[in-house]
Formats: sequence, structure tokens, C-alpha cells
Amino acid sequence: MAADGDRTAAHDMFDADVASKGLGIELVSAGDGAAVARMRVTPAMLNGHAIGHGGFVFLLADTAFALACNSHGPVTVAAGGEISFLRPVREGDVLQAYATERVRHGRSGIYDVTVRRGDEVVAEFRGRSRVVKGGAPS
Repeated sequence: MAADGDRTAAHDMFDADVASKGLGIELVSAGDGAAVARMRVTPAMLNGHAIGHGGFVFLLADTAFALACNSHGPVTVAAGGEISFLRPVREGDVLQAYATERVRHGRSGIYDVTVRRGDEVVAEFRGRSRVVKGGAPS
């Protein structure tokens, strides 16, 4: 992963990511096909059962996935993703999503993301990426 202070294309992408930043997601690190993103669960993220809505956990994992697959440089977008929720999250929990590149071939890639609350795994995500021809999604 990029050393502290080393910027990648993922950092530039995150600088323009209004959605993730609006939810308080922080870029912890990104580089060489890996990334870590962090988010605190707020009261606005709770569902009717007073636990964190899965959509917010998915969004955190998806952000880490995007950071990892864009760390190489070419503009890369999600072709698909799925998540398994293993434990509920609660207000005040600080979640960290750890994304790792599994494989890249041509314009396609597969990335795994583990979402943790401390040492406890709360979700597992797998994302499929695609490099965009011409450098910008249309």
C-alpha cells in the first residue's frame, strides 16, 4: 500500500467523492490494489430495529473497493458487488473496511472487502470492477 503521504489516483477520486465524504467516510490508506476506509455509525444510519442499515455498511465496503481498484490509475468502476452481513452494527460503532485485490485481468478485476468493528468481522463484500475505456464513465 502507498506509504503515508504518497498519493494515488484513488486519493484524487476520493477528493471528489461527495457521497462518501457526506457520510463521514475517511480514506485511511490506498495503494497497490488495497485500501482501508473508516466510518462511524451515526443515528441517521439506524433502521427501524435500531441497528445500522445494511445499505450504509454496503456503501462503506463499496467505497473501500472503489479506492482499491482505482489505486492503479485507470478510471475503474463497479461491474457488480455483493455483501454478506454477519453481525449487526450499532450507533457509535467505528467500522473499518479493508479492501484487497484478488485478481486483475485485462479490464476486469475482483476485490474482497472485510468490514470490521475492532477485531470483529461484521460483513464480507466481493466486488467486480471494470476499467473504463477512454478514462471517464459516461
